[in-house]
This record gives sequence, structure tokens and C-alpha cells, in this order.
Amino acid sequence: MNECYGKNFILNGELTTADLFDNALIYEGDSIYEVIRMVKGSPVFFNDHMERLASSLKIQHKTQLADIAALRKGIISLARSDKKKEANLKIVFNFNNESENYLIYYIESIFPSAEQYKKGVKGILFNAERKDPESKVIDHKLRSFIYHKLIQESGYEALLVNKNNLITEGSRSNIFFLKDDKLVTAPDNVILNGITRKHILELCSKNKIKVELKCVNANDISDYDAVFMTGTSPMVLPFYCIGDILFDVSLPLMEKLRQLYMGQAEESIRIFRPEL
Repeated sequence: MNECYGKNFILNGELTTADLFDNALIYEGDSIYEVIRMVKGSPVFFNDHMERLASSLKIQHKTQLADIAALRKGIISLARSDKKKEANLKIVFNFNNESENYLIYYIESIFPSAEQYKKGVKGILFNAERKDPESKVIDHKLRSFIYHKLIQESGYEALLVNKNNLITEGSRSNIFFLKDDKLVTAPDNVILNGITRKHILELCSKNKIKVELKCVNANDISDYDAVFMTGTSPMVLPFYCIGDILFDVSLPLMEKLRQLYMGQAEESIRIFRPEL
């Protein structure tokens, strides 16, 4: 299945038709990537994603194959050629022996429905740890295992549990637990610090919402009133259950944070395209 879901994609700065897209450029060798939400042809939190991409490359001792100006130009070119109201866009730097390529393309985008924001989604526990949690590197094997487990258990997201039985993060999200108006989330050094998570923490600081940085033991999740995930696609999305443990999805703080986050996202688009 072709990972490119648009009419075109960018290959090393050139706009190219999607029928020439080769998955080998993603799945062979080492791929470091970012997924960015696009709204009305503009990326959300572009500068934050560029900072994290640079950080991932540095951690993995890889070269930045295109500078920010080139990536910005490529995104605008792709958006103009294939107008999508809302979608996720992927930037990949691929290193395969002597071959080095960078790609920008749209991927299949599944965003939560209004009903899922209201009623929540199902989470499952999955015993796994990322090799390099602080850098965004494609791990095909782990992704495949989690995908099939989610299908088997009709889950929306998997919460990763490490060898010490501590929940670190979601398979494609960050996780927050809520108890008595205080949020608990894993420390930065054991997770991939998501862009959405970063802004949620900033909003908590501005609005004097208490946050404790610690990993929650998988045996203790029933002690919390609510649990939600943050990420590029879900933004702020509550769980109605994790396994067979039920949670409250109606606590106002979660919706308040989602609305505040959406306001910051809109501002980031204005920064990227001030002419809009």
C-alpha cells in the first residue's frame, strides 16, 4: 500500500506525481520524520516541528538534507498543487547506504469525530519501550505489532508500558492522567515530547493548572478520574476506558485545554502565512 495519499509529493525539492512514489524510500534504511497537521494549506506549529526534526537528526547523528527554507518552500508547493482542507503531512529524511533523500507528502489522515471527543475512545496497555524515545525514528516492527493488537482489541490507542510496569506514552501520542484538578504525565527524558504536549504544558503553566511529571504505574490507573491523549491528529482526546477500567470523559478541564490549544494552533498558522 502506497504511503503517499496525495496527487503529488516532493522528492528532494521537486514536485513529483504520486504514481512515482516508492515506499522503499521510506521503509528501507533509516528514516527520521515529522508529521504535521495541515489546515487550509498551512502547517500547524511549523517552527516547533522543525526544531524537533533538527533535534532527532542530531541525536541520530544524521545530516539535515534540507534547510527550513527548502522545507517551507516544498510544503507550500505541495499544498498549492493538491488543495486539501485538512490533512496530515509527513516529512521524511531517509538514509539508505549511499542514498540520501528527503520527501514531503500527504498521508492517510484519520481525525477523531465529534462523537469521539464527546464520548471518548478505548485505550489498551501494550508492553513496549522505544529504543530512542527522544527522537522520531520510524520503527516498522513495533508499529506493526501495535497496529494488529489494536485491531484485535478494538482499541484506538495503545499506552506503552515499560519493563518497570510504568506507562510512558502512547504509540502515537502523549498521555495525561487527571486527578483532583492535577495532571500527571511522564517526564521529558523517557518519551518523545510531542508538539501538542509541549503546548498543553505551556497552557497549563499560563492558566495555573498543576502538573506533576512522573510515570504512572499500570496497576494504579484506576486511581485517576480521567485520562486523555495529545497528538497531531487527536489534539486533546479523552479515553472512556483503558482495558476494562472506565474513566470520566466529561471533566471540563479537558475540553478547556482543547479549546485553548486550538487557539494557539490558529495563531501558528498566521505566523507561517501572515498574508492569509
